Amino acid sequence: MFAAQERFATMSCMAQALDYRGVDCVVSGGQTGVDRAGLDTAILLGIRHGGWCPRGRLAEDGAVPPIYELDETRSAEYPVRTEQNVIDSDGTLILYRVNLFGGSELTHRLTRKHTRPCLLVDLEDSPDLSRSQHWLRKNAIHVLNVAGPRESSAAGIGNQAAEYLRSVLSNWP
Repeated sequence: MFAAQERFATMSCMAQALDYRGVDCVVSGGQTGVDRAGLDTAILLGIRHGGWCPRGRLAEDGAVPPIYELDETRSAEYPVRTEQNVIDSDGTLILYRVNLFGGSELTHRLTRKHTRPCLLVDLEDSPDLSRSQHWLRKNAIHVLNVAGPRESSAAGIGNQAAEYLRSVLSNWP
């Protein structure tokens, strides 16, 4: 790339970050817990939502409710929708407690595989809202993939994640 093109690209990225107005769409796989907290928060705040869920709208509590406007993958396997949500978003916010495991750990690996921005937020550490907001702005995240544990493996995480997401997405500086 020519030096002038490099400067233009850098200036364009900086301008994009300065003009950043926030998340336009939240996606997730529709599982109980953090996934649904992301979708519920988007609906509450009037932000578009979507994403991929397994064929048959599989979730641990039965079928993902129709209120969530998700597309079904051709596969009923959870990792397929997880990867597609990583690919189709600008970045992934993983909300968890203490340790990554299961689908949350897979999501983190997939963000690295597809070189997508990812922010890990441990909800046990009284997370700083401004850190997440800075990450969103710095990476110009318009389509945000929200991921984390399901409710059965982290009781109460859905409510905890929803509270955090409401604060991050509604108190935009």
